[in-house]
Amino acid sequence: MHHEYIHSCPEWRNTGPHYDCVYVVTDPHAEGMLGLDVAHVLCFFSFNYLGTDYPCAIICWFDHVGDVLDADTGMWIVRACNPENIAIIHIDTIYHAAQLIPIYAAHHIDPGSVKPHESYDKYQSFYVNKFADHHAFEIAS
Repeated sequence: MHHEYIHSCPEWRNTGPHYDCVYVVTDPHAEGMLGLDVAHVLCFFSFNYLGTDYPCAIICWFDHVGDVLDADTGMWIVRACNPENIAIIHIDTIYHAAQLIPIYAAHHIDPGSVKPHESYDKYQSFYVNKFADHHAFEIAS
């Protein structure tokens, strides 16, 4: 059994917001990343409909860049989420936490001036880090 926490906090330890990224199952019949999309979790909530609670998340989608791994790094590349590309999903569709690495070479930003909670806003494209742990390696390979 594997259990992990996905954070969505407007203030994390008095240092700024902490919003995690996740893999979301969008096609359960496809293999690996072809059946998953990456999303930035903005908020968790639950609503009750006819006596049944539905735990949900508000997310902002990242767009895949191509349908294959990057030839140089062997990692998938995603583009920053469009603020208009927001969705509400059931938390059962969240598969695993995702870790993204900004593609520094494609941007003219001083990395030292970027606070951790600003990186998803400052950079436009990211590598999906499959080397974060063995689960991520299996998912994003």
